[in-house]
Amino acid sequence: MKNRLIYKFISGFIAALLLSFLTISLAVNHMTYRHILEDEADSLYHEATIIADSYGSTYFGGNMSPESLQNQFAALNAYLGCDIMLLANDGKIIIGSPEPGLDYVEDFDPTDGAAGHHQIGYFYNTYDEKQLTVFYPVEYRYAVLGYIVINKPVSWIKADANAVFNYNYITLAIAFGFSGILIFIFYISINKPLRKLTGATERYAKGDFSVKSRLGRNDEIGRLADSLDYMASEIESLNGYQTKFLANISHDFRSPLTSIKGYLEAMLDGTIPLQMQEKYLNIVISETERLTKLTNNLLTMNNFNENGMVLDIGDFDIIKIIKQTIETFEGECEKKLIKFKLVFSEKALYVNADQSKIQQVIYNLIDNAIKFSNSDSSIIISASEKGDKISVSIKDFGIGIPKESISKIWERFYKTDLSRGKDKKGTGLGLSIVKDIITAHKEYIDVVSTEGVGTEFIFALPKAKTERDEFI
Repeated sequence: MKNRLIYKFISGFIAALLLSFLTISLAVNHMTYRHILEDEADSLYHEATIIADSYGSTYFGGNMSPESLQNQFAALNAYLGCDIMLLANDGKIIIGSPEPGLDYVEDFDPTDGAAGHHQIGYFYNTYDEKQLTVFYPVEYRYAVLGYIVINKPVSWIKADANAVFNYNYITLAIAFGFSGILIFIFYISINKPLRKLTGATERYAKGDFSVKSRLGRNDEIGRLADSLDYMASEIESLNGYQTKFLANISHDFRSPLTSIKGYLEAMLDGTIPLQMQEKYLNIVISETERLTKLTNNLLTMNNFNENGMVLDIGDFDIIKIIKQTIETFEGECEKKLIKFKLVFSEKALYVNADQSKIQQVIYNLIDNAIKFSNSDSSIIISASEKGDKISVSIKDFGIGIPKESISKIWERFYKTDLSRGKDKKGTGLGLSIVKDIITAHKEYIDVVSTEGVGTEFIFALPKAKTERDEFI
């Protein structure tokens, strides 16, 4: 039999129920016995007072013969189920006796009952088993002439207590009955969803993440099922992303490698004449630069994942960084007849950020703007102070981004169909890196784009706390 959780639960529940019952039973049995003992002692003491007042005083007053008193005691013995005796102060048995021929109770001391109106014992070794004994003095003419003594076996009192205690077994049986029903209901309500979750996890272990439990419960099991469903969806998406990642990276590496290999083989076998080799060597260099860029981007993304984007925060002039970055695109802009328009609210705007990574952000955004801009167009770059932030905008007037693609442009290796049709040199990592860098600075970046009109990227950085007047 499998070591299943439900069996452990049932065994533990039964063990706890039995342990609780035994503990409570011992305590209840003792308390029941003490309660019945006290009640019985009070009752017998009350009877002793009545007997002393009704018969004892009458006997010592000479109004009742010993034979009549003996008969009365015999009747009371039968009625109360006790031994009733009339003792003299010295322990002589006047009426009644636990044993035939017993005339004295040795060492009788009526003061033994001074601490209470009853005692437990063998009544001065008169009985072979423990007795509940009560004393009550018999007075006549203001003098104590004897004592009414009533003895009742303690075993009888325990028997009464046990009879009451036996009802606990009925309680136990009822408790077990209802507990069994509740455990069965619990088993049905817990076992079925657990089996379903177990089956789902086994499918997950085999790589099938299409299975969803969908229990629709609001308890802990329901939340566990929802978490597993979410995990399966995320892993399924991750698997899809991994497949897409491998396909994209394979494509982006294979394409330039194929071109490089083809051009070099053509040069070696003479297909490309000597006077044309310089042109194709430049193409080979361009393709190797493309591979270098792709490799560097991949290393950058990997560094982000492992080290959590370690930032070197400092104050620097964002306008200076923008101007330096623009200079690197001079040749490319001349080919496409693209002009930059710079709009700055101040001559210098200092931010508190990681200079090298922000320069990478600006480079990627400008590179993206040039790539998608039409020939003989302009790119507007603006920077202005807004409260405690510096807002930077890079706007082009190119092909724009389709509405359905705007939410996906931050994904790694994502390229819109338009970008692939217009420029196949992109790696699909630039905007993903931009997003990660800005997010690491705990700032925002937005995009506004209209297809056929153009695209604007806007991001913010914290303003430096100190001004740099010497630059101005």
